[in-house]
Amino acid sequence: MATSIIAGSTGLIGRNVIEVLSTKKQSVIALTRRSIPNLPPTITEMIIDFDAFEKNGSLPSCNNIFICLGTTIKTAGSKENFKKVDINYCLSIAKKAKEAGAETLSLVSSVGANSSSKNFYLKTKGELEEALQELGFLTVNIFRPSFLVGERSEKRLAEKIAIKLAKILDLFLIGSASKYRSVKAESLAKTMVSKVDSKPGVNYFYSDDFL
Repeated sequence: MATSIIAGSTGLIGRNVIEVLSTKKQSVIALTRRSIPNLPPTITEMIIDFDAFEKNGSLPSCNNIFICLGTTIKTAGSKENFKKVDINYCLSIAKKAKEAGAETLSLVSSVGANSSSKNFYLKTKGELEEALQELGFLTVNIFRPSFLVGERSEKRLAEKIAIKLAKILDLFLIGSASKYRSVKAESLAKTMVSKVDSKPGVNYFYSDDFL
């Protein structure tokens, strides 16, 4: 039986990936800082302290690692703390998953990710993509959504407004610009799970690819 591990289990995408995987006949482990309420009975949680885990933690034997972990500069408090979560923690988890036998890595990145970008957020995402590709996974699936739509645990007024505007803007994003359309978290999660058996190598997925 295959085993999948999800990092970022309490986030918008991570929670949706858990829901999709809970219907599959496989072992699923959710990495989390704290116990997750209403977790599907088929999911096992692994509570960790990310700082301690980065230094001397390890993961159980696994086949797939889903990296849905991320933060915002507002939540992190500084660019340094942002990179700590979005690069250091993610890279550490990926390395330990590789050591535990994982052959497929699935990453939630961002449209426009580029290590040479002048935009701090996109530059950070690009740096993470490149670092993960150097770890030697058989398959690396990189998902580059634009604006994500879904029910978050915290309510953001600005985001509610942005969602309404995104629905209008989506109508004008056609052709090569379609990759900037808003993406439903549920659709992204379903696609991530469905692409686990993608061809070896580095595979990129954009909004048009999402189920």
